Amino acid sequence: MYIYNAKLLTMEGDCKTLPCGYVRVENGIIREVSEGCPESISEGDIDAGGNILMPGLIDIHTHMGFIGDGAGDEGIDVNEGSDPVMPQLRSEDGLNFRDGYFKDAVRSGVTSVITGVGSLNPIGGDMIAVKTYARCLDEAIIRRVGIKLALGENPKSYYTERDEAPQTRMATAAIIREALEKAKRYKEQLDSAEEPEDRPEYDIKCEALIPLLNGELKAHFHCHRADDIMTALRLCREFDLDTLLIHCTEGHLIADLLGEKGVSAVVGPIICDRGKPELANASLDNAAVLSRNGVKVAICTDHPENPINFLTTGAAYCRKHGLSDEDTLRAVTITAAELGGIAHRTGSLSVGKDADLIILSGDPFEISTDVIMTMINGKICYERKNENVR
Repeated sequence: MYIYNAKLLTMEGDCKTLPCGYVRVENGIIREVSEGCPESISEGDIDAGGNILMPGLIDIHTHMGFIGDGAGDEGIDVNEGSDPVMPQLRSEDGLNFRDGYFKDAVRSGVTSVITGVGSLNPIGGDMIAVKTYARCLDEAIIRRVGIKLALGENPKSYYTERDEAPQTRMATAAIIREALEKAKRYKEQLDSAEEPEDRPEYDIKCEALIPLLNGELKAHFHCHRADDIMTALRLCREFDLDTLLIHCTEGHLIADLLGEKGVSAVVGPIICDRGKPELANASLDNAAVLSRNGVKVAICTDHPENPINFLTTGAAYCRKHGLSDEDTLRAVTITAAELGGIAHRTGSLSVGKDADLIILSGDPFEISTDVIMTMINGKICYERKNENVR
């Protein structure tokens, strides 16, 4: 299948744009990206009508499928608050892939998201990357990408109400440190065991943290305040963890420090109030300030804090407040894919990647722009002329 007569936003390299080009898709994979027109056109090919063709949008911090669309308390599976340390939780066991917001994502051109548990636990379960359209969740999963950790008011306030630890920021960090140290020693015992009887007794929490200690999964650290951000970096340095700062609300206050440390951040939700003390310094300039200081930035909705269909709206505000056009585009495509650990599959119009593509009527960040078509894994799953997700 050819998609031709398109303005291509490839998101490769320096976000190369081809004013008129085409993409060839075979068996769900991008096989060719080129300027001009194909040598021959068949009935099944798609004329983009001169509109923008670009990789599908990516949101790398959401709770999609864990807080149900209109389902009330019955549809909430986002936090398991019975224990502050729960790395063994697997998102795939709690995610409702039939939630209506997945259709909203497809209609809005969002083809991949990272989703998972909330931030009540100092250490929660895993974060997984999924396509927003498939027959079932098992087919939608791209890969496990991280373990959720949380600092600040969320774990502190929740466990204070239960009259349990942690009730301070110090206790939250100590609980995380203790769990990681225990998992580190457990791993060392496993690695040094020469006979089966030398192996330590099975510990599901330690087992779940081994991929994090090995660098196979990232530490997705929920942190708003500047001191929480620095605590996250301190913990990651102690245990040599691959770090991704989630929210990073006060990042603009310490952007030079973060740039020097070469960290990456996922900012958002963008459109929100300052509804709790640790959001007091929230700023629409945050993404731009971080980017100017060398921090790689992706933009998220934190769905359902901002519904998934407002991803480009939040990005538009970041652009309005100083984030460059290129970095804004990258923040919801290739940079998001890179930080999320899925750039080998999606995020750019690159030969060999999954055919996750969207056709847009105009600037991706203009509110009047329509998603004309969404394709995931080479399958057209939404066309505006039909208005239905297939």
